[in-house]
Amino acid sequence: MRGLFITFEGIDGSGKSTQISRLRDYLVDKGYRVVLTREPGGTSIGEKIRELLLDRESSGMHPLTELFLYFASRAQHASEFIIPLLEQGVTVISDRFHDSSVAYQGGGRKLGIETVEDLRKLATLGLEPDITFYLNIDPTVARERMGNRMFDRLEAEKLGFYRRIQNAYGELLKIYPGRIKLIDASGTPDDVWKRIEQQIEHLWKDRRSR
Repeated sequence: MRGLFITFEGIDGSGKSTQISRLRDYLVDKGYRVVLTREPGGTSIGEKIRELLLDRESSGMHPLTELFLYFASRAQHASEFIIPLLEQGVTVISDRFHDSSVAYQGGGRKLGIETVEDLRKLATLGLEPDITFYLNIDPTVARERMGNRMFDRLEAEKLGFYRRIQNAYGELLKIYPGRIKLIDASGTPDDVWKRIEQQIEHLWKDRRSR
């Protein structure tokens, strides 16, 4: 059976890394083969693109350049890494996928949600997640959680940028209500995990019924 493709979305500081680790451990305990990955990145080529995208010295990057670099990383990621693993029955959990481009470049950079969505199949080679967890949190709270660490180029953007991203994620929830699961990330890690666990159980039941 084809492996599950699970993605996590949300702004930095929403707690994605914590929940991804918990889900991996949970699935491994259930007997699943699980691999974690991230975007941008996931491959040797993708990691080089990641460095360019997040480097604060890339501050003059045009929004379209940014978008196409994400697409380039994603096409390599899907073809070289994700799709072959799924075909082997491995469950792949990715920290971000195409929804991030819709939110960050379509919403945050004001390129338009429809513009980025129209390029979805080209950038992902037709690959779609089985389920996406969108960890929603107020950008001000997320920034406080991140503390005083050195921010990368995107993390250093002003709050208005992140408000637009949040609005774009809200639009994606309307477009893909079956796939994207809204998770309130403002509670404790245990509270957030319980909501994610419930959704995974529902997904398994749906798969068995088919």
